[in-house]
Amino acid sequence: MKAHISLTLGVLFLFMLQACGGGSSGNARAEAASVASEPATDDAQTTDITGAILVERSADCADYANSYSSHVVDVNRSMGFNGAFEIEASADTCTISSNNIPNHDFNDGSQSFANSVAEVSKSLIVVRNPTTMTTVTQLSQQNNDAVLLNGVVVDLLSAGCWDASSSSNTPAGCSADQADWLIDPVGSDGFFREDSHNAHAQPDGSYHYHANPNALFDENPGPDGSPVIGFAADGFPIYGSFFLDSETGQVRKAISGYTIKPGMRPSGPGEDYDGFYVQDWEFTDSGDLDACNGMAIDEQYGYYVTDTYPWILGCFSGSPHFSFGK
Repeated sequence: MKAHISLTLGVLFLFMLQACGGGSSGNARAEAASVASEPATDDAQTTDITGAILVERSADCADYANSYSSHVVDVNRSMGFNGAFEIEASADTCTISSNNIPNHDFNDGSQSFANSVAEVSKSLIVVRNPTTMTTVTQLSQQNNDAVLLNGVVVDLLSAGCWDASSSSNTPAGCSADQADWLIDPVGSDGFFREDSHNAHAQPDGSYHYHANPNALFDENPGPDGSPVIGFAADGFPIYGSFFLDSETGQVRKAISGYTIKPGMRPSGPGEDYDGFYVQDWEFTDSGDLDACNGMAIDEQYGYYVTDTYPWILGCFSGSPHFSFGK
């Protein structure tokens, strides 16, 4: 049976607590307990969101203003971590501060992360009333793309590519602006050692998502669709995968407008287009979402998590805030 926690924060911010720790075992938790630091004591103003599933759909970050904590495990390293993040609202913006530790267990893949997760302080500013621009802004390796409502950033682009000089794929050192064949972390089927949350760590220890976090929302959406699970750098909300289709009256998953190109790559690695590289995809407007992976419902624009590329964001429809720079 799932427990519910409700908070009055302008609107109800509800959580359904369930085990969504990425497949960690009881043994891993028991082992981690011996090396974990002592959990911080939560005061009356701090909400423990360990394993939380969100249900609220408010597009205003101020409605989530509060302090949050979590107690999770790095599975492959058998280490415990305490997550902490806070949302503070002003008239025009929200400041999201965190130590970038998720609210779920992590590093549970068959191979441990190449870099170890560490607490890394983040302070990001989300604009409360964003507007769409006449031209989109492309994603950049110099910026984080979004922050989720567990305090963890989204960083979609890899630095890996096809290296013509060695006729092989390299995991680092490639510029997204110059690489002809930039590796897509999710499409590359484990090349970057992601865990079950489509995430891993940067060299500085920053845990970050490349696609669906497989947390914060589930396959049982409410009558209007999935909840808001975070905010993009331009201030627009990020929803889970489900929305209410006004044409059918049914709640279903949003479909990306990108498709894999037909045929064979004309250069570089050759072989058939299969999604391993970002350039394997093209926007054909074949789904529900625009090129940035967003759409407006009831005059509210937002991005949606999709089962295929670009996974969360393809670009920014608004203007990204400078605080998301790395």
